[in-house]
Amino acid sequence: MKNVIKSIDRDSPLARRARVGDSLISINGKRIVDVLDYKFYAYDARLHVVLRRPDGSEYTVEVRKGEGGDLGLDFETYLMDNPRSCANNCVFCFIDQLPKGMRKTMYFKDDDARLSFLLGNYITLTNLSRREIDRIIALHVSPVNVSVHTTNPELRCRMLRNPRAGETIEVMRRFAGAGIVMNCQIVCCPGLNDGAELDRSMRDLAELYPQVHSVSIVPVGLTRFREGLYPLTAFTPEHAGETIDQVTAYGDECVEKYGSRIFFCGDEMYLKAGREIPPDDFYEEYTQLENGVGMLRLMETEYRSALKLSDPPDGVPFSIATGTSAAPFFRKLLNLGGETYPELDGRVYAIQNDFFGRSINVTGLITGQDLIAQLKGRDLGQRLFISQNMLRRREMDFLDDVTLEQASEALGVPIYPIEQDGFALWDAMSGLLPELKLPRRDGAETEYYQYNQN
Repeated sequence: MKNVIKSIDRDSPLARRARVGDSLISINGKRIVDVLDYKFYAYDARLHVVLRRPDGSEYTVEVRKGEGGDLGLDFETYLMDNPRSCANNCVFCFIDQLPKGMRKTMYFKDDDARLSFLLGNYITLTNLSRREIDRIIALHVSPVNVSVHTTNPELRCRMLRNPRAGETIEVMRRFAGAGIVMNCQIVCCPGLNDGAELDRSMRDLAELYPQVHSVSIVPVGLTRFREGLYPLTAFTPEHAGETIDQVTAYGDECVEKYGSRIFFCGDEMYLKAGREIPPDDFYEEYTQLENGVGMLRLMETEYRSALKLSDPPDGVPFSIATGTSAAPFFRKLLNLGGETYPELDGRVYAIQNDFFGRSINVTGLITGQDLIAQLKGRDLGQRLFISQNMLRRREMDFLDDVTLEQASEALGVPIYPIEQDGFALWDAMSGLLPELKLPRRDGAETEYYQYNQN
């Protein structure tokens, strides 16, 4: 059973009254099916919690806690259920463009509304039952992140290759009517959902404002592993620029009409077009940072602030490895630091993506083998900085399963993954290095001390 308690926090109100191995059955008379029920019904200050022993006997515990306070229970699975997989076969799906032989988890396509609410994952809404739609409304699960792609029902069915895909806009209207906030994304594919179709999608989604709070428009990513897949074309710099102008113009109209821009192109679209990232106030609340919208602008803003507040750097030579699209941006930041502190000694290396194909130029998809092959024998200084987005956070390995330790040993230099944050970047460049915890291969975590002996 997925609702079996795996561990109990020490400060949990159930710490001395429940046991590991018991099952959570209900809270205040409401049956607990999964993590959404658990989070929602455990919110109140006074709870009647029904638990079941492994022998089948049930007992009730009265709980008093702060409103919104966590019960502090961990279960055998995070969702208290199996994750729901995608029911679509999207023409632009990145997972379909992966080579064979990668770890199994890379090929799982999740499309789970619970992960959207809890972790910010984007979902297509195509695998929701009527009961699940009603439950989301009843529990007021908000915000929900929706992969829209197009509001044209026929086109959406073709792009997602799912006969139910055209129903999504009606589901979104139901959510909007219930006051549920939605942040949306459109993966823009030249010749399919761009141009006039993009205009239509923006108009339809703007009608749902403020429940549709923001919409990102990001360019489709195409790897070299597309044999037998739908024939898609990549954005040219000219077309990326045209799309930016189109989205910006409609966003200007929305600012006048609604007081919010609503629609934003991802940073990658600007990099493809060779355009400057818009200024700080363009991005309003920076709602879609995790989707790459305004991330570089915020990083530069933070970096400039850090420069004004910092002590001089330690002068130890370092290097930064990044994707080809972002390399000019990091060279700009390095030059800014050098203007303030001439003793700053760094260099930026742009890593070509030979693993997925050179049309993939974002930093987060750089593999360990490409990093090693292209930096071997280069002057890396005494420290190499990479984006934290290149690694799985717990396992600390790259997409191709090369571990951070293996890459460090191959290049003969300590490698520091840095948060996508301008303050963290300047700290690292100036010599305030992050402490790292790398997993032992038996699963336990331990500090990687040799990185912190400078």
